[in-house]
Amino acid sequence: MLFPTVTFAVFFLIVLPVSWALQPHQRAWRAFILVASYVFYGWWDWHFVFLLAASTVVNHVLAVAIYRARTRPSKKALLALAVSFDLGLLGYFKYAGFFVTQFDNAFGTSFIANITLPVGISFYTFMAISYVVDTYRGELMPASFSRFAVFQAFFPHLVAGPIVRASELLPQLETPRSPRRVNVARAYVLILIGLFLKVVIANHLSTHIVDAVFAAPDRHSSLEVLVAIYGYSVQIFADFCGYTNIAIGIALLLGYEFPQNFDAPYTAVSLQDFWRRWHMTLSRWLRDYLYIPLGGNRKGRLMTYRNLMLTMLLGGLWHGAAWTFVVWGGIHGVGLAIERAVGWHPTSTAARWFGRVLTFHIVCFAWVFFRADSFHTAWQVLERLFTAWGQPSPLVTTSVVLAILVGIVGQYVQPGAGVVVVQWFRRLPALAQAATVAVALTLINTLGPEGVAPFIYFRF
Repeated sequence: MLFPTVTFAVFFLIVLPVSWALQPHQRAWRAFILVASYVFYGWWDWHFVFLLAASTVVNHVLAVAIYRARTRPSKKALLALAVSFDLGLLGYFKYAGFFVTQFDNAFGTSFIANITLPVGISFYTFMAISYVVDTYRGELMPASFSRFAVFQAFFPHLVAGPIVRASELLPQLETPRSPRRVNVARAYVLILIGLFLKVVIANHLSTHIVDAVFAAPDRHSSLEVLVAIYGYSVQIFADFCGYTNIAIGIALLLGYEFPQNFDAPYTAVSLQDFWRRWHMTLSRWLRDYLYIPLGGNRKGRLMTYRNLMLTMLLGGLWHGAAWTFVVWGGIHGVGLAIERAVGWHPTSTAARWFGRVLTFHIVCFAWVFFRADSFHTAWQVLERLFTAWGQPSPLVTTSVVLAILVGIVGQYVQPGAGVVVVQWFRRLPALAQAATVAVALTLINTLGPEGVAPFIYFRF
């Protein structure tokens, strides 16, 4: 069940009032929100509900066992068991087919691995791992089973994040939420911005240029290829940032705060800065549960470079079971290592703008491999970028260019602008707020950039 659908709108119109009605009765609320979350997750295929339930049971039992274990070796063995279980689930469903295909290609065999990937398994698996690891480190006490079950299955973050830490959400599940403390105006604005980014910007760029160019790069001009690369860079940001903005807004309407997941990543002055702004919950997860345990920067330069490369290569593989994702991670790993080696920390205005332009284009170059369905397609895109100038470019339309500009220039709008919008929105009567949201949703879903432009969004 995806957010920008009528089905979810009906679902949420039922869940929201019932959730608030049950807040004073926490046991009943947890039971209700857990059932609602499982309905949300099982809407596409109800069989995967059992997988989510199994992950919840196993990780809770092992977290409690880790907490109660008296010796360090016992705790470590239980942690290894929990992480092996989580990675085993993720590895089987996400990577078994990939490795079977590689084996077939290498040895000429014909094994068949038709495995359906469960939606959201990467996100709730990483949340489970952080829960048991934080328990092992002594940073967290295991929650009750019902609270942990809600933490892992809570529907706003279940499908596509953000990756919420146990330390961020579990304390909020300890006490009833108060509707008086909910910033409803901010939630509405986040949802509207998210819908605009996802439905208008991302969908428009996907259908009007990106999909066509990456499907057959040899049929398009160099200008179309260049604009498609920029377009995909904006599309993936708008798609993912839009979805997580909606998730944060929906959670806020229910009374719960999620961490911010994007902070104007295309204004970054370095790749290190980019990863502090892009998919921030994943970046912090990779840092705390992979890079630092590998040794971080504590064991000399060569080991630091190795740890950066391993972290980014595995981060690439986490995004998808294909070598193109590994190359995407490798590009970022090499870039981060070079920045570390030369000590790139721009301070002057000119250096910072040079860093922004250079970083943005390195990121765009890496996105080519992320988006392409094969190395052959990626090389075709890069080759076509230099060999077909002067040919007609019918896909480079005003609306496409406008959508790209909105996606990039909009990230330079000061965060305070969003606060002004929220403050204005909060002054409206409740009926006027609802009417404004309804009208905006109608416009977003029925018009494209041609209808709502010129438009820009605000950062929070």
